[in-house]
Amino acid sequence: MSDPFSDAVARFDAAHLGDPDGRSPRYHAALVKWVDRLAPDASEALRLAAHCQHIERWRSPRSDYPEGLAGYRRWRSTLARLHADRAEGVLRDVGYGDETVGRVRALLTKRGLKVDPEVQLFEDAICLVFLEHDLADFAQKHNRDKVIRILRKTWNKMSASGHQAALDLAGALPEPLRSVVSEAVGESEACR
Repeated sequence: MSDPFSDAVARFDAAHLGDPDGRSPRYHAALVKWVDRLAPDASEALRLAAHCQHIERWRSPRSDYPEGLAGYRRWRSTLARLHADRAEGVLRDVGYGDETVGRVRALLTKRGLKVDPEVQLFEDAICLVFLEHDLADFAQKHNRDKVIRILRKTWNKMSASGHQAALDLAGALPEPLRSVVSEAVGESEACR
């Protein structure tokens, strides 16, 4: 006999398999791992959000939006709503009600970041996935100044416990990445 959580996760996982680049299954597995590590007693809504954070992201490519910061921000805010809408459809189909659906929407759209501990924990997990799985590729594609700027923005989104997890993670990175993280975090911390 199935339950709504298992049914929802199975549907999210099936959607991730449609990613033509194959990144979505790996991303969500890493995000679930970080949520579990940061909050072993995480709420069901938070665990659901981790399973569907970027659901079908490939359907709305960045190239469909104007270049520059304004275009990027528009793309990101549109994606958050699209992910929340897609997740809501799945959650309602498997039997979840307004409370859980609303909470997952709040997490996916990061409503309450910096004031809602659960939204903040979710953001910490998202940032840790970037550091662990995407930083190396990002650093190869961009100059050092841009990498440092993005790392500072990432650091500023995180909580104190997220910072500690990031520092622990950074210690295991290869030297060139460790150095750039150290420079970004060191100056970020000095600016506070």
